[in-house]
This record gives sequence, structure tokens and C-alpha cells, in this order.
Amino acid sequence: MRSIRLTMNTRHLLALAAFSFSGLLHAADHPFIGRWALVLQNGGAGWLGVEEKDGALSASVLWGGGSVVPTAGARVEGDNLIVTRLSNAKKKDSAGKEISEKVTETLTIKVSGDALTGTTVKAKAEGKPFGQGEFTGKRIPAIPARPDLTAVKFGEPIQLFNGKDLTGWRLIRPQDDNGWSVENGALVNRVVKGKHFGNLRTDAEFEDFNLKLEVRTQEASNSGIYLRGIYEVQVMESFGKPLDSHHMGALYSRITPSVNAEKPIGEWQTMDITLVDRHLTVILNGKTIIDNQPVLGCTGGALTSDEFKPGPIFLQGDHTNVDFRNMVLRPVIR
Repeated sequence: MRSIRLTMNTRHLLALAAFSFSGLLHAADHPFIGRWALVLQNGGAGWLGVEEKDGALSASVLWGGGSVVPTAGARVEGDNLIVTRLSNAKKKDSAGKEISEKVTETLTIKVSGDALTGTTVKAKAEGKPFGQGEFTGKRIPAIPARPDLTAVKFGEPIQLFNGKDLTGWRLIRPQDDNGWSVENGALVNRVVKGKHFGNLRTDAEFEDFNLKLEVRTQEASNSGIYLRGIYEVQVMESFGKPLDSHHMGALYSRITPSVNAEKPIGEWQTMDITLVDRHLTVILNGKTIIDNQPVLGCTGGALTSDEFKPGPIFLQGDHTNVDFRNMVLRPVIR
């Protein structure tokens, strides 16, 4: 029998073919792997991230508001992905004392190509189901390479706030209490306990841009600047506190600032924010704290999980007092 000698090039091609075939098998085995933009039953924005680690699936989820958090488990059963979330519900016992009760939420997910459908059901310790619902989702395309910001062209500056009144702004929910007004050229939000105050948005909508503004925190300020109504850059009175993805200048629960750059309470602080090709740069008080970093999905409280549509700038006003001024946006020119 004549022996066959393979050239180096032939070996390389065969190796690539074997690798590609193996990759196809892997993708077919785990069609759930990836990042998913969710639309929840109430129309709210959600996010699901699924990855494989050491031969097992793991998942993180954002469910409407709050943070992106890891789930208790993710596994495949037949054609379904089963994701388990654990939480605690508060209730009062027979004596009127407040206690916590463990709640298990099960997400059952099906995938067809780049589309996702799912159901959710909660159960307390005794196993009785409640809180049933449905949701849908779409696979989020891969994030492009980091843009060269020196080559990006920006348009003429747009004054978002005229320093006189709320022209160009409106409450997202007209039925909410309005704590926003203009004082001494600043856009200020003042809230009162016991009422539900509203978030304020621009009438205009934008795609990619550079946004410069000044912000002044008040006692215990907790607010945010939502870019396109999707990504929240956190505003918080966090001077002197450790670095955290929930502190001043962070992309809420997603990107932690690289350095502390906050000023003390009551001082005006500058923010220079650039969003291009799903990459974020934040310069706080002259220091770059987020440097052209990829954004993996929406943040809690987003108006939508669709990252490919224009949206407003909106300011979070439903939590605490906060002040803004000198808000200037320059859109990216394509």
C-alpha cells in the first residue's frame, strides 16, 4: 500500500477544517451562548448573557431595573435553557414582625436562530407558583473593534438646556410628580418623600455623540444620565468611597471607573461622555475614568433594550435631589 505524505500546507488546511467543524458542533450544542436583548412582559427592557466556563453554562441577567447580576444556575434540558434566579421577598409573620422568604424564579427559554422566547414563574418555599409571565429577545450582534476617536467627526454643538426653562425637555411619564425646575441657570431636581417623582428626557433623540455637562450632587444624591435612554452613567455622592460600578461616573453595574475622580458634595463637577459604536469614554473632572470601553448591553431602568435605535438623553429624577447645567451635545457625523 502506497503511503501518503501530507505537505505542511495540507496539514494546516485539515487542521483548520477540523477546528471549524468542532466549532460548528459546539455552536449547535449551545445555541443559547451569547448576549440577548430582552423585552419583558410589561414592555420593560432586560438583558441576558450566557457563556460557557469549564464545560458548564453560566448566566447573568438584568430584569428591568437594578443591576446585572449572576444567576443561581443555567442548564440545558432538551431544547430549553433553564435559568434559575434566587431572591428574598419580605413579609410579616403572625406577630407582625417583618421576615424574609426565599423565592425561586425559573426562566424557561427557547431559541430559534437569533430570536428568543421565554416564560418565567416564581415559587416560594412551599412550591406554590406565582408571578408567571412571558418575554422575548434578540441576539445582540458582536461588538465592533474599538473606534479611533481621533478620527471621529462631530457635528455642531447642540445646547440641550437653555438655562432659563424646560424647553426641549419633558417627563417620561406625564403622570409622575415633577420635581424639575430652573434655579440660577441650573436644572435642579427636588423630591419629597412619599411622592413618585419623574425622570426627565429630551424631546430630541440621538445616536452616537459627545456630551459635556456639569453636575452637582446634593446630600445622598443618586441619579443618572441615560445615553439614548439605554445606558446609564451613574451620578452619585460617592466622594471618598472605594471604586465601584455603582459610583460616580460608572456605567451602572457594568463598567467600574479606573480611578476615583469625584469632588466633594456641593461642588460642580464636569463630565465629558463619548458614545461611539457601543464604546464608552467618560472623563470626570478632567480624569479619564472609562477609556473607550465596550458596552455589553442596556442598564437598569433603560427605556428599551434595542441598542440600534436613536434615543433621548434622560436624567434620573425619581430618587434624590441633584443639579445639572451647561449641557452641550455634539452628534457624530457618519
